[in-house]
Amino acid sequence: MNSTAHDTSSSVDPTDRRASSPELVQVVLDTCSVADADTVLRVLGTRFAPESGDETPRHDSTVPSDTWTGAFLVGRDARDAALPPESSLNGSVTVELQGGPVAVDRLRETLTSAFDVQVSGSASGDQEVDLRLRLTNA
Repeated sequence: MNSTAHDTSSSVDPTDRRASSPELVQVVLDTCSVADADTVLRVLGTRFAPESGDETPRHDSTVPSDTWTGAFLVGRDARDAALPPESSLNGSVTVELQGGPVAVDRLRETLTSAFDVQVSGSASGDQEVDLRLRLTNA
């Protein structure tokens, strides 16, 4: 009898590969207005491609939420686009960035070019950085 067994436990899911990429930064915004979350995500989307390949992630205003998320690929092919002219915030925004050290730093630099940024916490591992920022108007 000739049977073939397929072991999928060792196969690599392309989604998992991107999730562990040193160029991928997970972005979480909380305790802010829909307009402020949209502004921050729009600023990031002008420079970096969203992981999903879709346009800049936006909050669905029909679903109540205190948290907004996005994932950006912060590679060498980052866009050299001008920041949106309307980049002002109505209040402070707490942002958590998680990813490779170089990618997180590049994303932080973009936020610093648009807003006043204060580091409110950080943690580092071997290959990943978790950075908590507080954004206000520059």
